[in-house]
Amino acid sequence: MAESNPNRLKLSQLRALVAIAKTGTFSDAALQLDLSQSAVSHAIATLETELGVILLNRGRQGAVLTPVGTNITAEAELVLERLDKICQQAQLSKGLQSGQVRLGGFRSVATHILPAVIERFRQQYPGISVTIEEFSHYHRVEDNLRQGRIDIGFSYLPAVPEFEAWELLRDEYIVLLPPTDHPINVHLTWQQLCSYPLIQTPPGDGCRYNVEQYLARHNQNIKFAYDVREDSTIVSMVRRGLGAAIIARLAAEPIPEDVIVAQLPEPFERVIGVVTLAEALQPPSVFAFLDTIKAVWGGKPSEAKAA
Repeated sequence: MAESNPNRLKLSQLRALVAIAKTGTFSDAALQLDLSQSAVSHAIATLETELGVILLNRGRQGAVLTPVGTNITAEAELVLERLDKICQQAQLSKGLQSGQVRLGGFRSVATHILPAVIERFRQQYPGISVTIEEFSHYHRVEDNLRQGRIDIGFSYLPAVPEFEAWELLRDEYIVLLPPTDHPINVHLTWQQLCSYPLIQTPPGDGCRYNVEQYLARHNQNIKFAYDVREDSTIVSMVRRGLGAAIIARLAAEPIPEDVIVAQLPEPFERVIGVVTLAEALQPPSVFAFLDTIKAVWGGKPSEAKAA
């Protein structure tokens, strides 16, 4: 008998064999494969001819694999599984071998959150470029999402309904005080807070807006002594004894050891979230980057929506 020639075997024959093994009959296998019963019978007959062995015993009770048929069916299943994986990899590569992801957020996110995410992402998808736009106010992040200028934004939650959002982390606001040799109660009263010249980011900045809203809620009319854009400059000015600062902890880091960290009279935090435009058709690269954020930082869906 001539040796079996693997080049003459067809995937359709292997699919027919596996289908019959799973269903138990030629007719059921034909239904599963959306073929005629005669086509399935022909596929098995030609496969047995090519291999030179009987794979199935036919009878009134259906089709039963012979011992060699059982072994060959197991190998056929592996071949078909490998074929599926080949197709999956090809499909994935079409969307992730090139392209870009455009990010938008504020400085503290770009400094402390994104580097670890981008490092992981570049290791997995080296062909995809990543760009970062920094904005002084979270409203600008949301506007750029609406206009399609960025794909993923980092903003404050709750988000408006037009965005898909999930919570990334909660960042408390603290008070930075100048170094001193005298003991200080780290939980400040309003009177103690007002005794310092306050250093704050300029009007129009997102943190300035948050702090002003916080003070208004507690009926505190505090005038700021300095308007300074850069967080690192604010920290340096506090360290030099020029005043105190109400600032988000993430924005202040790294905090010098001699700068005193105090608590506000009433707790205050910002909820930082990942936001995308709800109805946007995102490319695979964006979904891959979102998955990478979750893998590195975690996060949970945001149920709260802004009014």
